[in-house]
Amino acid sequence: MSRYLRILIACGILVGALSSCAGDGAGPRELRFGHVGEPGSLFALSADEFARRANARLPEGWEVVTYGSSQLGGDELLLQKIKLGTVEFALPSTVMSSQIDEFGLFEMPYLVRDRAHMRAIEEAVVWPDLVPQAEAEGFRVLAVWENGFRHVTNNVRPIESPTHLGGVKLRTPRGVWRVRLFQALGANPTPMALSEVFVGLQTGVIDGQENPLAQIWGSRLYEVQEYLSLTGHVYTPAYVVVSPSRWDALPNDVRSVLEDEVRGVQSFVHATAARLDQELLEQMRETGVAVNEPESADFLAASREVYDEYEESVPSGSTLVERATLAGSR
Repeated sequence: MSRYLRILIACGILVGALSSCAGDGAGPRELRFGHVGEPGSLFALSADEFARRANARLPEGWEVVTYGSSQLGGDELLLQKIKLGTVEFALPSTVMSSQIDEFGLFEMPYLVRDRAHMRAIEEAVVWPDLVPQAEAEGFRVLAVWENGFRHVTNNVRPIESPTHLGGVKLRTPRGVWRVRLFQALGANPTPMALSEVFVGLQTGVIDGQENPLAQIWGSRLYEVQEYLSLTGHVYTPAYVVVSPSRWDALPNDVRSVLEDEVRGVQSFVHATAARLDQELLEQMRETGVAVNEPESADFLAASREVYDEYEESVPSGSTLVERATLAGSR
């Protein structure tokens, strides 16, 4: 561990301890919800709707306050802050696969067929299998929301087949399986924080990136990208996580409201995501971005080895893939 990171963690512990002491004396306080989404993104809309609903019911003085645009840190730092107790809520997505191997399930290409299938996977796999793994690592999952179906944008060429990804410097999140996927597809994957992507594209450090439409639009990436290819290669859930110890220390009536609303807002999240998929596609076309929709079969065939590696390296991998694939089919 670097000296800088040790200092950062020590400062975080001190700040957390001081805020805990202040909170214990003063009673009601702010409940911070940090995420990486820009204004207008699905993350921002989802977190803000949760805050609105929760704040209408919380006891007087308690308030959920959202901090988007990585104001409280990127995904990795937010998860560290969750463990330290200096942030109450975070909304990680891909990064969970780098924290807990089993979460790599949702890095498998074309695993999730649609949102109804995702809801079936949530009941069949996420709650009984993945959530206990997260709890063991210090993250309590309160709800499963959405990041969405991911698509490729770039400034080199339309992506009609995996061969068109050859040599493209493509930003990915810091998830081992996403990097491996785009290596298998022939791209040059470059892990980078979402907050750095716009400048990276603008300056030519990277050629392209992959994200759901709501993140592409919210981050204004259409301003610095020529091509949008609707690959839909991965569907990424997002998880509302808290620190178990901080959560258990909240008053019962506060926890009850938060738990009701964080689960209840999922239908809003899915409905909003589906609406944005339609609206934002048209809006991006209007900005002049060239849009194409390649066939998925070639991408799936080229990435089959990623499934093989996941199933070989994660002890329960093959079982998780099988159960997720079959979820909702009976």
